[in-house]
Amino acid sequence: MYNNIMKPRDDKRSHLAFIERGTGPVVLLVHGFPLDHSMWDAQIESLGQTHRVIAPDLRGFGRSRVVPGTATMDQMADDLAEVLDALDVREPVALVGLSMGGYVAMAFCRKHAARVGALVLCDTRAAADAPEAAQTRSETARRVLAEGTESLVEAMIPKLFAPNTFEDGPEAVERVKAMIRRADPRGVAAALLGMAQLPDSTDVLSRLDRPTLMLVGEHDVLSPPAEMRAMADAMPNASVVEIAAAGHLSPMERPDAVSDAIARFLTECGIATRS
Repeated sequence: MYNNIMKPRDDKRSHLAFIERGTGPVVLLVHGFPLDHSMWDAQIESLGQTHRVIAPDLRGFGRSRVVPGTATMDQMADDLAEVLDALDVREPVALVGLSMGGYVAMAFCRKHAARVGALVLCDTRAAADAPEAAQTRSETARRVLAEGTESLVEAMIPKLFAPNTFEDGPEAVERVKAMIRRADPRGVAAALLGMAQLPDSTDVLSRLDRPTLMLVGEHDVLSPPAEMRAMADAMPNASVVEIAAAGHLSPMERPDAVSDAIARFLTECGIATRS
């Protein structure tokens, strides 16, 4: 259940819906495309036992207001900072982002580095789109605006999950289909156009000295394990955990394994839990 809605600061800002669970050190969970905060339900429940978990819907998704046009990763990163301000969070947070949420997390590290105490990047990439990929995102945005999100279900679902998930985790597949279908086409298109402008974040990561965990599904074809290991190798303080039998949506496919990996990491990097 949503228990907070942040009012817009001005007409150019979306208001952001988010949920909050627990007390203690703050863990900020940032969802992927074209989903909403509920992709983190298992982690909200688990980590909320020991931490203050904040899980927003990014602008244009879930119950957050759509701002038509282009939603850049920098804008979304600034939105997260406003959420923290609205909740009077002053201490550095553990920032967790998956896929597009990882892009937003990296933008947040570039723009608001002092607010990051630890970083978890799940199934994401640091590299900018190749020109052809950026063009495909723009074309997809136009199609979604014209036809709705059903075409995304057909195009994305085969790439999001490990082959075994379709057999032993069909409920996760159905949840994702439902999230995509209920997403506002204007918000989806705005995010696609924003990702088409995605900057390369390799330099951001190479300079980041915060403890960092890379989580990647064993069968992720969109951000393969080898690519995420290379990202970690380029950082001064990063480690990698590969989630067995998972694809691109490891927190939904193998929720216990992901929750446990994040909890261990938070303990190892000294982010204490509430007693």
